[in-house]
Amino acid sequence: MVDDGQGGQAGLWSEPATQDLDPQLDEVAAVLRKADPNGKRFAGAIRRSIDMLLDGQNTGRYRWDQLHKTEKTHAGTLIEINIQREFDFPGGESMDYAIGGVDVDCKFSQRNGAWMIPPEADNHLLMVVWASDEASRWCVGLVRARREYLGISQNRDGKRTLSTYGKGQIRWLFRDAPLQENLLLHLNEAEIKQIFASRFGQQRVNALFRVAAGRRVSRNVVATVAMQADYMKRVRGNGGARTNLKREGIVILGDYVNHVNVAKALNIAEPGEGEFVSVRLRPKAASDLGPSVELDGEEWVVASPDEQLTKPSPELPRV
Repeated sequence: MVDDGQGGQAGLWSEPATQDLDPQLDEVAAVLRKADPNGKRFAGAIRRSIDMLLDGQNTGRYRWDQLHKTEKTHAGTLIEINIQREFDFPGGESMDYAIGGVDVDCKFSQRNGAWMIPPEADNHLLMVVWASDEASRWCVGLVRARREYLGISQNRDGKRTLSTYGKGQIRWLFRDAPLQENLLLHLNEAEIKQIFASRFGQQRVNALFRVAAGRRVSRNVVATVAMQADYMKRVRGNGGARTNLKREGIVILGDYVNHVNVAKALNIAEPGEGEFVSVRLRPKAASDLGPSVELDGEEWVVASPDEQLTKPSPELPRV
């Protein structure tokens, strides 16, 4: 089962026991696996493309349905461009890329399996890409646009989609892989209202880290909430959220090694690259048996959501 691009689940087509031989496809697959063995580069390019399309820092948008129809049509182009930039693929003779000397066309669809293939791509290799921001998942695979893999054209441009058999011929490089979460899509309506209640960017960022305690928050989410050019300033000390939330017992961990070690000691979500995790702390009591961390010469534990905190949070380790 994989996500259907709309946040739900859909049964995926069955793959045949064996796939048709295609030496060029094998060569391209080998190049891509060597260039990105764990999918981190593909995932980053897809994440950047979605963030560029939403342009949250300037618009405050964070959902696909907030885009204009004309903007949605550019999603495939942005993903094609950002994948090419990430891997520095040269342009192909007649298709988007040349990978290992082979022409490859990049096709994106928000609906898994619904890639539209034009007549000029017939018999060429395709890099098929699907991503869902709502489901935080993505796929990348390779398939040749053989006529026997394609359905009947249903539009005036002669574009076709892969048949059930054709979909079974996709060589998946990464399938249903995790995409960095857009936290704002996973908060409830009351939490979103609380975050966006103020017209001041700093107050919105403060509210974000109150609401999202214990969860990973990406820089792009901060930029979307702040809607300011200097959005990172809204997180830091010296007047940012780290200063403002200190008196509420909240610390904001970044992706620094010392901060990640604090998260590990407390057994909470660890901030990844370009991420933050906020957490409410209180001094450790004699009865506390769970994880704790030493900060400012004192042991601290994670406070429960309903605890009233009276002591400011400690200083984090220097980075």
